[in-house]
Amino acid sequence: MPVPKGSAPSPRSLLRDTAYRAIRDAIVDGTLAPGERLNDGDLAEWLGVSRTPVREALTRLEQAGLVQARPGRYTRVSPLDARAVRGAQSVTAAMHELAVREALPRLSAAEIDAMREANARFADALRDEDVDAAIAADDAFHGVAVTACANPAVRTVIEQFTPVLRRLERLRFSSLAGRGSVAQHDRIADLCEAGDAEGAAAATRANWQTLAPLLDTLPPDDPAEDGPPAGR
Repeated sequence: MPVPKGSAPSPRSLLRDTAYRAIRDAIVDGTLAPGERLNDGDLAEWLGVSRTPVREALTRLEQAGLVQARPGRYTRVSPLDARAVRGAQSVTAAMHELAVREALPRLSAAEIDAMREANARFADALRDEDVDAAIAADDAFHGVAVTACANPAVRTVIEQFTPVLRRLERLRFSSLAGRGSVAQHDRIADLCEAGDAEGAAAATRANWQTLAPLLDTLPPDDPAEDGPPAGR
């Protein structure tokens, strides 16, 4: 069967996706700080692209909760506020719980080994105070079940809401409190190996709920900011 015409990504969509990932990562790692104004001309110059893919990326980031826009006034990095992060945490925890429950009947010994290896890397990264490596290892640990459950809806929802949590995770994994996740990961892997789907799902939800104490340090809401117009 011939390849359908128009099935390959267009250069414009590739530029939009590249801009989205670059701006998203800069927001998550703190390069672009909460509340910082975003000018599409400056971002386009930084990324070496036109303003169009940057504007499309900012719209997508607004839908994901990482950017706030007030037409004619400002576009800025969303401040960390408890209501938005709490909502993202609830949804993400539920999706990871579902992923474990659906994955466990088909989870292989090799995949459980992959979870344990990822957790060992996670522990090493926390000990070395390497936050980026800790986040990557944590993603790898939870990603085993997300991949094994073979549920694209679960993956889509997790990918949408995880970036909102990532800024909070960076705070947790840069502190001693984050080291409690190592033991929680071990328990999840043990329950998976024992075939206890409900126990593993509950332990996974509990692991994602460890961000709750940090939520209490965030402002409860983010009132709209007034001020002079700012270009996008």
